[in-house]
Amino acid sequence: MTTDDVKIAPMGLEHLRQVRDLGRQVYDVTVKPYTSWSLTSIAEHLDTAEGACWVALADERVVGFVLGSMTFELRDDWAYLEWIAVAPDQQGKGVARRLVEVCCNALFAAGATRVVTDVEDTNRASAALMERSGFTPATTVTLFTRANPAAPDEPAGVAPAAGSRRALIRSGRLVGDKRSS
Repeated sequence: MTTDDVKIAPMGLEHLRQVRDLGRQVYDVTVKPYTSWSLTSIAEHLDTAEGACWVALADERVVGFVLGSMTFELRDDWAYLEWIAVAPDQQGKGVARRLVEVCCNALFAAGATRVVTDVEDTNRASAALMERSGFTPATTVTLFTRANPAAPDEPAGVAPAAGSRRALIRSGRLVGDKRSS
């Protein structure tokens, strides 16, 4: 299948399951334990008006996606390219670059003065993609953790438990993540 056979389309409700499944296939959320990957976190992106969520389709199969929004920290004029993934059998064919471009164009059209993304420091392929797509390194942040010496040992990078504060924020049952309604 060539790049011309892969179509880029706005993400819709009909794509949610495939986007979730592809995300689970390619993302290791234990690398960034403050990040969640759930159907709720994907669906939240559909509630935004900026049209920054796209899928790459080979026939009816989702082979890639990008999820962006105009929500980045406390900056109303900066946008966030939060998630991007391409199926292993489609990597290296320009699909990710096309997804980044259409997402950024939608965010700029929605009023963003900058688009921010983050890449785990060992993910050289994603860093190279972002640099080829016009992103420049801006800030490096190291996540420091300190274990409670009285608590049982927990593997590093454990995703939030179902009842955790972050899971409650993501499900909309707890306010506090500073997102606009």
